[in-house]
Amino acid sequence: MRPHNKSSSNHNHQTRRPTVLYLVLAAVFFSLLVFSIQSSFFTGARKVDLIAENDIRILSEFQSGVQQCVANRGFGLTAHIIDHCNLILKFPEDTKSTWYNEQFKVYEPLQYKYNVCETLLLWEQYRNMTTVLTREYLDSRPKGWEDYAPQRIAQLETKKCYNKTPCEEHLNLILPAKPPFHPRQFHKCAVVGNSGDLLKTEFGEEIDSHDAVIRDNEAPVNEKYAKHVGLKRDFRLVVRGAARNMVKILNGSADEVLIIKSVTHRDFNAMIKNITNPVYLFQGIVLRRGAKGTGMKSIELALSMCDIVDIYGFTVDPGYTEWTRYFSTPRKGHNPLQGRAYYQLLECLGVIRIHSPMRSKRKQDWSDVPSQEMIIRAHAAALRLKRTQGDQVGDLGQFGSCKVWGNVDPDTKGPVSGSPDMSDVRKFSNYNKWEVMPFGSLRKEARDHFIQMEGVSLYKMDGNKLDDLVCVRHSLKSEV
Repeated sequence: MRPHNKSSSNHNHQTRRPTVLYLVLAAVFFSLLVFSIQSSFFTGARKVDLIAENDIRILSEFQSGVQQCVANRGFGLTAHIIDHCNLILKFPEDTKSTWYNEQFKVYEPLQYKYNVCETLLLWEQYRNMTTVLTREYLDSRPKGWEDYAPQRIAQLETKKCYNKTPCEEHLNLILPAKPPFHPRQFHKCAVVGNSGDLLKTEFGEEIDSHDAVIRDNEAPVNEKYAKHVGLKRDFRLVVRGAARNMVKILNGSADEVLIIKSVTHRDFNAMIKNITNPVYLFQGIVLRRGAKGTGMKSIELALSMCDIVDIYGFTVDPGYTEWTRYFSTPRKGHNPLQGRAYYQLLECLGVIRIHSPMRSKRKQDWSDVPSQEMIIRAHAAALRLKRTQGDQVGDLGQFGSCKVWGNVDPDTKGPVSGSPDMSDVRKFSNYNKWEVMPFGSLRKEARDHFIQMEGVSLYKMDGNKLDDLVCVRHSLKSEV
C-alpha cells in the first residue's frame, strides 16, 4: 500500500481554491454584464417610448389645430379626428353630390379619410425638391438613360436606350445639366387655375403682385380677362395635348417658361427650335396616367420654388355643379367634393393659401391656420415616428429618404439645354437664362437653403412615394 502523500494533497487543495474563486468571479461578472445590458436595453426602450409619447402628443395638438382651421375655413366642412395621424373630412349631410363615377356606379361620397402625418411629410418634402427633369438625374438614376429616358419621349423607335445617343437626340433640346430653378427662389407665388369662378372676382392686380405666376395649359392671358386673372406670365405647366399648341399659347410672351408635364415629341422639338421661351420636362409624375391633376402638379412646381403659394381659380366653394373654365363652355371634370376637401386640408397644413369668390368677402388674415412653428414641430414628430415604425436606426438627418445617390463632377458645369440645329431666333435668345444664372444672383434664402442642404439636389424617383428620392451631390465650393 502506497503511503498517503500529505503535502501533495495540500497542494491540490490550494490549486483548486483559486480556480473555483476565478469561476465564481467570472460568473458574477457575467451576471453583472447581462444585467447592465438588459438595463441599458430597457432604459433605451423606455427612452424611445417617451419620445414616441411626446411625438404623439405634439401631433394630437396639431390635429386639434387642423380641426379648428377646417371648421373656420371650410364652409361647412368638418374634421373628425381618429387618432394623432388620421382624420376624416365630412361635408354636411344635405350636400348634393353631383359627380357620378361611371366605373363604380356611385355618386361621389361626402366624407374622405386622410393620413395627416403622411400628407404633411409629402408636401413639406416638395419644399426641398427639384421638379424639372435634368441630365444629372438621368445620369444618377439606375438605368436612367436605358429605361426611364425612353418613357419621356413619345413615339421613340426603341423602348430602351442601351446607347443613350437616341434619347439624347430627342431630349438635349430641353434637358438642362442641373436644376434651373431652386427651392426658396421666390417669396410669393400665385398658381392660377382655369375655373369659371375667376369671373366672379377681380383678383387680377393681386395675382400680378406675386413674384412669380404659374398658369395651366391653354388658359389665355389678355386684356379681356386681365381684371380677373392678371397679365403676369412666368411659368406654364401643360399636358401633352396643350403642348401641341405651344406657339399659340406662348404668343405675346418671349420668356414665359413652358414645362411639359408628361412626354416630349419630335413635333414639339420642331416648334421649340423656333421660339425663344425656356422649355423643360416636369419631373416626379407617375407615367402612363391621364391628364388629370395638372393643377395639383402646378402646386408641386410652385412649392419647389416658393415660400408662399397662393392658389386662384380652383373650384373650392360650395355649390359646385359642373366643371367651368373662364374661357370656354362648361363640361364634366374632376371630382369636385374630393378636390374641395383635399385643398382645404392642404391650406390647414400650411401648404397653400386659397383665394375664391366666397373667401374674397372675408378678411384673409390666416390666423386660424396652424403657425409655422407648429407645422415644423409636427413635421419633425411625424418624421421621427415614421422612422421608428420603419425600424430606421440612427439619425439619418435631412437625407433619410435618399434611395439613390449621385455626384456631379466639381470641375465641370455640364451642357445647357439646346441643339446645334436650333434656329437663330432661339440660338441668340435668352432661352437658357435660368440655367446660366450665377449663384450669387439668387435670392438670399435660396442660397442659404442650398448651403443648408450641403449642395444636394433632391428628385422624386416616381410619383408621390416618400422614400424613393434620387439625391445628387454638388460641390459647395464650385457652386458658391
